[in-house]
Amino acid sequence: MEILRVENLTKVYGQGENQVRALDGVSFSVEKGQFVAIIGPSGSGKSTLLHILGGVDRPTAGKVYLNDQDVYARSEDQLAIFRRREVGLIYQFYNLIPVLNVVENMTLPVLMDGRKVNQERLQEMLSTLGLKGRERHLPNQLSGGQQQRVSIGRALMNAPAVVLADEPTGNLDSKNSKEIVDLLRYSNQRYNQTLIVITHDESIALQADRIMAIEDGKITRDEVIRG
Repeated sequence: MEILRVENLTKVYGQGENQVRALDGVSFSVEKGQFVAIIGPSGSGKSTLLHILGGVDRPTAGKVYLNDQDVYARSEDQLAIFRRREVGLIYQFYNLIPVLNVVENMTLPVLMDGRKVNQERLQEMLSTLGLKGRERHLPNQLSGGQQQRVSIGRALMNAPAVVLADEPTGNLDSKNSKEIVDLLRYSNQRYNQTLIVITHDESIALQADRIMAIEDGKITRDEVIRG
């Protein structure tokens, strides 16, 4: 079942001689539960694409549909709700709030949405992410790998339709990188979570169901490697 559809997506920054076409007519669709790795050199348009998919940056032209709903037909207030409820964003830099502990950071999107925290889901997340016993720790009391686990928990707490990860292992050593990828893969399979990951790491890409390559704002390769 199709969960995400992108039609002729274009993003242009700047004007005149300074104009940069970050995305140039990108079109594709993603099935529910698929794990997609997006690869490409720096400056190829990968992060721009991810930000547009996540409702963070409006396209210059083209459409993004999530669950058959036009993402950018929404107002700014509706887009803010969309970002909290329907997408989970994971960044290379963990973006945790330093004065909030593990549980507070993980549950922040739910509370900002004015909703009650699903305690059963929270406990399952803490256990799955290996954060039991660290619930009250502040970010500066955690290792880099643990901080990234918290940011993954935060992204998954609202059970979003799609999880978008931008170089999620970029700041981690190889052991922690492998653990983070294993966790993302586990959530993908356990919750039938649609997962789109931008990465420079070939070992991550090879774990995906599908690899897409972007260069100069265009898709140059789109290959399903496992069904």
